[in-house]
Amino acid sequence: MLGFDYNDKKILLANLNGKIYATDRICTHAEADLSNGILTEEGITCPLHLSVFNLETGMPQNGPADMPLRTYNVKIEQNEIYIEVD
Repeated sequence: MLGFDYNDKKILLANLNGKIYATDRICTHAEADLSNGILTEEGITCPLHLSVFNLETGMPQNGPADMPLRTYNVKIEQNEIYIEVD
């Protein structure tokens, strides 16, 4: 996982089983930095209250989070990762 800032966005890149995902980096429940969380098959686990977010959809899999993360389209070309942000 890699967390970084781009303009006013805080983004998380995660490699799960060879697939790269990009989501917002800040938990929708208590604003914890998800780059400090745990990556599992289920998704990214918030380090503060243990909500798990699906990396593909951004949807929380359990509480206390009830709002999804924003997800971003990812494209890989010649070992370079491109993220579509607006």
